[in-house]
Amino acid sequence: MGNLDADVAVVAVACSLPPGFVAVPATTLPCGVTVPAFAASRWLAARGPDGDVVLSATAPPWVHIGYHAARAACARAGYGLLTELQALAIAHDLAGQAANWSGGAVGVGRMFQGLHLGSVDAAQPACVVPAEPLERRWHALSNGERIHDVAGNAFSWVFDDVQGDAEGVVARCFAPGSPTLATAPGASMQQGLGWWPHAGRSWWGRALARGGSWSSRDGAGVFTVVDERPQAELAYVGFRCTLAL
Repeated sequence: MGNLDADVAVVAVACSLPPGFVAVPATTLPCGVTVPAFAASRWLAARGPDGDVVLSATAPPWVHIGYHAARAACARAGYGLLTELQALAIAHDLAGQAANWSGGAVGVGRMFQGLHLGSVDAAQPACVVPAEPLERRWHALSNGERIHDVAGNAFSWVFDDVQGDAEGVVARCFAPGSPTLATAPGASMQQGLGWWPHAGRSWWGRALARGGSWSSRDGAGVFTVVDERPQAELAYVGFRCTLAL
């Protein structure tokens, strides 16, 4: 009955979430760190007419917004900004699902990379369906929920709770065993997993952004992480909201 009870609990949580959110199951990363269950916005956040966060499949992602401003926008809406550990939990969960691999089995073919081949010239609403199958924009979580644009379309600012300081800005070098570097099930730039730095790299004072843009090509992926200036307002970086469960 244990599995049945767990399934019922997942359904109950999903039914109680605000519109636009999906439940992400508790996840233990390969390094042994357990990330508690949380809710993440199904799509990248959009900007409403009043300048506040809206969650919509038909509105384009809110880009041209800096890291600190994205955190503030989430807070005004009563949400949090996706953290580094939460982003890794999503990626790890997705990598274990056959539906997210082009070969139909885990580790076979490539993970889907979203909009990443330059077929568009700006971040797109989630309702836009690409013609190229490998640019499929949704990924399936282990609980059956679909989440969009965790790879490609636009990067997402993340609060670094691994290497970061109290503001979530990178404050130390990437250690060899850092979850940031040790979670992906393969090598950087292989099988659609994306790109991440080598151990010892210093991005001090920078903010992390994950996923990829519409033109990142092989650099896009659910494990991709890059650094940007926290104040930068870039056409290819948006953000994703979270809620505690």
